[in-house]
Amino acid sequence: MASLSRPYGCDALCGVANVAPNLGAMAEEIDVSYPFAVGKMASASATTLSVGSAASLGSIVSPKLQSKAFDAKFKTRNYLKNFSGLKAEAFVRCESESSFLGKESAAALRQSVTPKAQKEKQRSWNHVQPQASYKVAVLGAAGGIGQPLSLLIKMSPLVSSLHLYDIANVKGVVADLSHCNTPAQVSDFTGASELANSLKGVDVVVIPAGIPRRPGMTRDDLFSINANIVTALIEAVADNCPDAFIHIISNPINSTVPIAAEVLKQKGVYDPKKLFGVTTLDVVRANTFVAQKKNLRLIDVDVPVIGGHAGITILPLLSKTKPSTTFTDEEVQELTVRIQNAGTEVVEAKAGAGSATLSMAYAGARFVESSLRALDGDADVYECSYVQSDLTELPFFASRVKLGRKGVEALISSDLQGLTEYEQKALEALKPQLKASIEKGIAYAQKQTVTS
Repeated sequence: MASLSRPYGCDALCGVANVAPNLGAMAEEIDVSYPFAVGKMASASATTLSVGSAASLGSIVSPKLQSKAFDAKFKTRNYLKNFSGLKAEAFVRCESESSFLGKESAAALRQSVTPKAQKEKQRSWNHVQPQASYKVAVLGAAGGIGQPLSLLIKMSPLVSSLHLYDIANVKGVVADLSHCNTPAQVSDFTGASELANSLKGVDVVVIPAGIPRRPGMTRDDLFSINANIVTALIEAVADNCPDAFIHIISNPINSTVPIAAEVLKQKGVYDPKKLFGVTTLDVVRANTFVAQKKNLRLIDVDVPVIGGHAGITILPLLSKTKPSTTFTDEEVQELTVRIQNAGTEVVEAKAGAGSATLSMAYAGARFVESSLRALDGDADVYECSYVQSDLTELPFFASRVKLGRKGVEALISSDLQGLTEYEQKALEALKPQLKASIEKGIAYAQKQTVTS
């Protein structure tokens, strides 16, 4: 069997060309797995190749995909010594009709393709084992977001150890994931007594824990329950891995991130550069909806989304879309409202059976991969995130940020310059609601301190 597939949900988003479904039995199967996670804000996608013995890439990819550009650049700090004739350099860049990597972040790797690749076209591909080196913990790993998120993180070649924590049912998740032949070693931790051990030596902590939205609920309706959960988990993070990158997915993010900041301050370990509210899903949705609306290749589309992560606080800057795109007033209104209400769209479609778990897991995994690349020294990593900010008068604000080894290296202020009249009005309109959510989170955390 052989396949060319894209983890992180790219099939659904991009319409990846199908691979020949049945190549017949092969005497030996050798997997070559390496997420091609690349680039700037919109480009932390991935590609995984699983290639059967004695099958060349040309023989397994559909004619449609073969006819398109397929460029890749390896640069892995010795992760890959030789990849079927492609010389490993620093990290992987891949461009094809079916990818959604932005043009700016998909530099070709033509100089990396040597004549050796042509000579070895008919040979078996060598097994490639990236030298994974980072530890990631997922808190809330048995939930609707936690399970697919954990699967996607396990696919990263940068992860050596994946710690999965939940209050129940996590052993089965770990048993299942442990069968996947990717480098990360998976361990389970159940209940409060094992929380501290799940965080020892961790580089990135991801928190999707909490209850999901149901029909009729707003993200703010989740506050009382999820605020308490986030508080307890952040206290454990502060005690056991205070230097880790902390990714908050638990809603309402507009309040839970300020809560986390206050708890870390109370513990004396707050580093604003390492605390992130994961708003990547808003960008993923904006890119997808704009590409569909304007009949653009998703590979090219990049829409920054600023503000917060609920209702009108989500503000896609359509005027900043790359490639430069013209929208009518009606299109701007329609797209903005759809992006803002996309979570509700999924909640209602699932009719009480859950919220946007799969797309959120995809977006969360993308942000994890970007953080790991930054930790690994990639100097060209940009994502939108809800962080402590001075771009507006609000203490927390979502914008594009440049990520580095120490967390946020820069806030990209240029996105807020030259806004259209519609965007400027929307920005002013979201501020009171976002301000109230921030203050609610801070007040909650301070009240907990007084109570304790």
